[in-house]
Amino acid sequence: MISPAELLASLPEAVRAAEIKSLSDRTKAELLYHWPFWARPNQLAPKGDWTNWVINAGRGFGKTRSGSEWVRSMVCGSTPLGKGRAIRVALIGETAADGRDVMVEGESGLLSVHPKAFRPIYEPSKRRVTWPNGAVATVYNATEPDQLRGPQHDLGWCDELAKWRYAQETWDMLQFGMRLGSDPRQLITTTPRPIQLLKKIMSDPRTVVTRGSTFENSANLAKPFLDNIKTKYEGTRLGRQELDAEILDDVPGSLWTREMIDKTRRMRTDKLPDMQRVVISIDPAGKSQETAVSEGTAETGIIAAGIGTDGRGYVLDDLTCSLSPSGWARRAISAYDMYAADAIVVETNQGGDMVKATLQSIRPGINVIEVTASRGKVTRAEPISALYEQGRISHVGSFGPLEDQMVLFTPLGIAGETTGDRVDALVWGLTQLFPSIVNKVETHNWDFGGAASGGDAWLRA
Repeated sequence: MISPAELLASLPEAVRAAEIKSLSDRTKAELLYHWPFWARPNQLAPKGDWTNWVINAGRGFGKTRSGSEWVRSMVCGSTPLGKGRAIRVALIGETAADGRDVMVEGESGLLSVHPKAFRPIYEPSKRRVTWPNGAVATVYNATEPDQLRGPQHDLGWCDELAKWRYAQETWDMLQFGMRLGSDPRQLITTTPRPIQLLKKIMSDPRTVVTRGSTFENSANLAKPFLDNIKTKYEGTRLGRQELDAEILDDVPGSLWTREMIDKTRRMRTDKLPDMQRVVISIDPAGKSQETAVSEGTAETGIIAAGIGTDGRGYVLDDLTCSLSPSGWARRAISAYDMYAADAIVVETNQGGDMVKATLQSIRPGINVIEVTASRGKVTRAEPISALYEQGRISHVGSFGPLEDQMVLFTPLGIAGETTGDRVDALVWGLTQLFPSIVNKVETHNWDFGGAASGGDAWLRA
């Protein structure tokens, strides 16, 4: 039987507006928090027997609102003190700040979707959200998977899983704790990236997938925003991923592939060998830092990488940022200390003197190695991609934005809209750690023909 709210929602817009205007103030207030009335059909939880619900949708689709409303529907009963279906909830954001600022306190976060009588109390210091009926949610983040070691839950909301730094480890820890109640369930809200974990979850027979684009939510998005993204990104590879939520495969002929990176990936919890050397490499933004930062159009690539006692290379961190010179310099020096690095590698072609001066103004005497780009980005990247092809480089964790750039590098140039700042920093760092291999390539001037050919020969030479 159709409910009054559903009947009202089905009316033509003009008729619906008139009917709403005629309602009492109390009914209007109740309707304001009646999510099924306002939601689009693909923002509502699917019916049936499932364990995982994946909302794989473009930016601005309304994923956060859908997640908040689903948690509310599962936790709250018909009265403020009434019990819901769930009593222990795990809220997992990409970072601690995302969990707080987006999932809990954001405009579409948990606190905003509850009427006053049902509204939970948030205690940031305890990472805890408590409802009047006693249900509790704890906020976790995907940079600290061990937070999930021990606690148990009957409901989980994972936001932006495709961007999680330690995706597999965090997901695994959550699964061990999803053991309360008779029907524990999880919601994953994410803009897609073709990471192995997301593909695995989406292919699970216990998973229901909802897909959607940014433009489905046009009525609630600013027109200048929509006009801008249509002009800049509609039809582009980046637009297909970020707006239309397509999971895009590798670019044909790219120097790196997802499989190449995934096959040697190490988990944060894995025991790594001692490092012979660690370097922090910096690729300065190519335009005025002040202008770039103010426009949000340029990033300074910062990568931490090391070579182990086993002779293998390890990508330890991607700290790329869009900050002022003092901001990115402090970030790089912090990484230098954290990873006990022996040098910071900077490119001189793009303001290297300024980079060195900025670093040494903050940390006098810090070891800065200056390098000069005598060849193009792709040519510099080829010997490093061959190291990956031979399985000699491991990423410790997942570095989504970096890996997205890597798979766009082809022998003919960079596909898509990226400037390759992260990859440039990666290449500078690994070149410093494997100089004999790169020098051998330059000395003999061998033609790779891309990472897919010739790799074995020169690595064995």
